[in-house]
Amino acid sequence: MSDVTKDQVIAKLKTVRGPDFENSIVDLGMVSDVFIADGKVYFSITVPAESAKDLEPMRQAAERAVKDIPGVKGAMVALTADKKAATSAPAARPVASAPGGHHGHAHGPGGHGGPRPPAKAGVPGVGAIIAVASGKGGVGKSTTAVNLALGLLANGLRVGILDADIYGPSMPRLLKISGKPQQIDGRMIRPMENYGLKVMSMGFLVDEETAMIWRGPMVQSALLQMLREVAWGELDVLVVDMPPGTGDAQLTMAQQVPLAGAVIVSTPQDLALIDARKGLTMFRKVEVPVLGIVENMSYFIAPDTGNRYDIFGHGGAKKEAERIGVPFLGEVPLTMRIRETSDDGTPVVVCEPDGVSARIYREIAAKVWDQLGASPARSAPAIVFE
Repeated sequence: MSDVTKDQVIAKLKTVRGPDFENSIVDLGMVSDVFIADGKVYFSITVPAESAKDLEPMRQAAERAVKDIPGVKGAMVALTADKKAATSAPAARPVASAPGGHHGHAHGPGGHGGPRPPAKAGVPGVGAIIAVASGKGGVGKSTTAVNLALGLLANGLRVGILDADIYGPSMPRLLKISGKPQQIDGRMIRPMENYGLKVMSMGFLVDEETAMIWRGPMVQSALLQMLREVAWGELDVLVVDMPPGTGDAQLTMAQQVPLAGAVIVSTPQDLALIDARKGLTMFRKVEVPVLGIVENMSYFIAPDTGNRYDIFGHGGAKKEAERIGVPFLGEVPLTMRIRETSDDGTPVVVCEPDGVSARIYREIAAKVWDQLGASPARSAPAIVFE
């Protein structure tokens, strides 16, 4: 059977009517670039953010049409909104499905006599998968995740990083990677790469100027496909940069992926720690070991005087780690260089490997690896996702 082509997909989508009921969604310019991998078709339909709910039947019609093409194994179709056009009406965030949704984990693993969940399918060639998470945004989690991954790499390990933030992917910018991933023999997707890291992100598949309007099941499907349908090769560690909070993406990764552990990122102040506790609680409920807490933006060293200032307080994350009995992994200072190098796509561990900040990240990476050594590896039978 011949491979499915973009032209076939576009031709089929010309049979799907747009909101005006006269022209097709293709003729109206609503269809994004089409990406095909292993017989699965990925594309988005641009709509006004405020109309997303009403246009869900149109999305479903487009999905059905593409699935009818001979040779198509599945389709992932998202509604997106132009960020520039949606400033007055922000794109609706997906309605988070409850933990006890159609996957049946309402009481967590082994809770009070309930049945244990099925074994989680691993990723061939990947030794350990760790999540870097935070209870809220704005604490520097993605910067920490990328420098942690590069720290593990600098310590001699084979490392990849998965950007699990569907709505705000940051790895393309943090690692200065552009373009789209390639297919290998029409099947698996080849990860992007820079600085020795293998990388996968929704940011490589969807234009930066679009806002995702995906609901729970689509988030779950996208994450699992980016994890399991990518040719990661042989890795010692796969770092997963989680979105902030405790929503669909976090639950999917915690419940369906054999995470070897989680690293929680927080700032010193009480409010951030309150949110961090939510993440800790979630991982514990689904029996994912917490490898430790990183206190980011821990202190500020004035570049002109060398004086130290505890802008957000100090030591809060360390005290919290001691209180709940998890390792404290280290303090990362608030410095202009970390922010500047992150914005430039040249993380500090790469561009200033002998600097103080890079040394701190390498030390944190070493502690994380030590914690992984104490965690037994978990494996499971392969699962096929449609």
